[in-house]
Amino acid sequence: MKKWFQKSIIITVALLTFGLISPSHFIWEQILDIKSPSRAISSDVQDYDQVSITDESSIYENMANAAREQAYIKFGNRIGPVIQHEFEDIIFPKMQEAIDMTIAKTPDQEISLLSISEQPSGDYHEKIFNIYNDSTKKDLIRFHVRTDKKPQEGYYFNFHYHLAEDKYSKHYVLGDIYWSKNTPPKWLS
Repeated sequence: MKKWFQKSIIITVALLTFGLISPSHFIWEQILDIKSPSRAISSDVQDYDQVSITDESSIYENMANAAREQAYIKFGNRIGPVIQHEFEDIIFPKMQEAIDMTIAKTPDQEISLLSISEQPSGDYHEKIFNIYNDSTKKDLIRFHVRTDKKPQEGYYFNFHYHLAEDKYSKHYVLGDIYWSKNTPPKWLS
């Protein structure tokens, strides 16, 4: 199956299911086994296709695991345990969907060059992590969390991301998590 067609399917399903079916999900192996005409040609071609699919899905998995790890480093020991469940249930699936779409839009030869920054910012700065091209050092997507104070309600953590496509000018909101009426601790604490 052509790579562009596979990526189109992944993006479409990610959008339609709101990220509930990730590219590393078992369903992709089934879909690709059924629909790939190259698998009927020879067993050698079949083995090669399976290896490339597995490698691509491991990139998605590794990226998602690294993203989760960087987020929890950012939260620290004081914020992390309090917002963990809402982050896992609401924010992270949307974050993973944005990561998956970024990887899917990346040319095949550049996918292996993608990396996640490993130094979330502390204090009250927004940066969680960036996904960037390791050879050019240019960011493709930047994930941030901002602390917002809403009058009469309290503090919220606003999770969002920015894309290189629009020069990081637009906020793509992932969601909000309520903290409390008290000022939250600094990040990384």
